Amino acid sequence: MAAPGGLPESVVGRMYGEPIFDLPKDLYIPPDALEVILEAFEGPLDLLLYLIRKANINVLDIPMVPLTAQYLEYVEAMRHHNLELAADYLLMAATLLEIKSRMLLPRPPKADEAEELDPRAELVRRLLEYEQIKRAAARLDQLPRVERDFEWVGVFVAEKVVERQPTVTLHDLQLAWLKIARQSRLKRNHTIQREELSVREHMTIILRKLSDDAFVVFETLFDHTLGPAGLVVSFLATLELVKERLVVVTQNEAFAPIYVKRADVAAGFD
Repeated sequence: MAAPGGLPESVVGRMYGEPIFDLPKDLYIPPDALEVILEAFEGPLDLLLYLIRKANINVLDIPMVPLTAQYLEYVEAMRHHNLELAADYLLMAATLLEIKSRMLLPRPPKADEAEELDPRAELVRRLLEYEQIKRAAARLDQLPRVERDFEWVGVFVAEKVVERQPTVTLHDLQLAWLKIARQSRLKRNHTIQREELSVREHMTIILRKLSDDAFVVFETLFDHTLGPAGLVVSFLATLELVKERLVVVTQNEAFAPIYVKRADVAAGFD
């Protein structure tokens, strides 16, 4: 014979899919472990708002008599299951009865007092604020939530990627050094010094070399140790001697060596 639900008669239940044949002897069930709630209301305002929307009542014009009666029926049903839960609801029930009695009892008008406020005004304000907060909470609940709609995913990188630098060869260092040397030559400061050179003095030196009446090769008259400036002055001195007819320049044929000889008129020059 099988128990209801298709379980054998000796099986009293299942836990994680496995059958349980005997109840634990030390099993303790607290008194509030099992709760029976008629509707999922979060407070007396939530219950009132539910009754108003269910009856399609305008919240700005609440009929207190039927609303109070329906509210008391729900509170009475809840008292049978959880007295502590119904404590907050009893306070709202007392408030509803007070509003109901104030609306039923006639009050004579007084000319010296301002118009009396509606006894339902405070309750309507609290209901509108609660409904606004409840709608905002519902919109927030629709947003994706961690551990409800999705899970965080972390990625662990075990190895660190090291950037590899290019290698530098000896040829690369050589090219870099040549570039530095070339830039250094271009940026080097040039110092110009004034050197006093006398054309007349070089004319005397050339005439001394031509003291004999022999022909002297033109290139031998120049002293290369004097530098470019000395060579230029020596050349100008030679041209000046030719101009003053103190020396004679001759050549046997075209492209032949050039010879220089002291002129006869220059016998008493030095």
